[in-house]
Amino acid sequence: QVQLVESGGGLVQPGGSLRLSCAASGSIVVINAMGWYRQAPGKQRELVATILSGSRTNYADSVKGRFTISRDNAKNAVYLQMNSLKPEDTAVYFCNVEAATRSDGIRRYWGQGAQVTVSS
Repeated sequence: QVQLVESGGGLVQPGGSLRLSCAASGSIVVINAMGWYRQAPGKQRELVATILSGSRTNYADSVKGRFTISRDNAKNAVYLQMNSLKPEDTAVYFCNVEAATRSDGIRRYWGQGAQVTVSS
């Protein structure tokens, strides 16, 4: 199967920056899309940003202008650069990948989650 490993979470002051990384491994034929979601306590999981194979990107209004999503196709990795962080950005961030394998076809895979805490 496909495994996603996230890194880069942590505690940061308001106005600070963090960079999340997510690397996919396994018998991957192709990755169609990659993205980041987040879930704060008591709230629904929400889409933060997505990036397609052609590098077209989409951002939630709440993070537009502050976050940047990028990918490295050679490494099957996706990144989320988070600047000007606010306390309301505090959440568990999940990497999501739509990938195709020979055995399972096209499926959605999730990372284990990375805690991001923005607090003074």
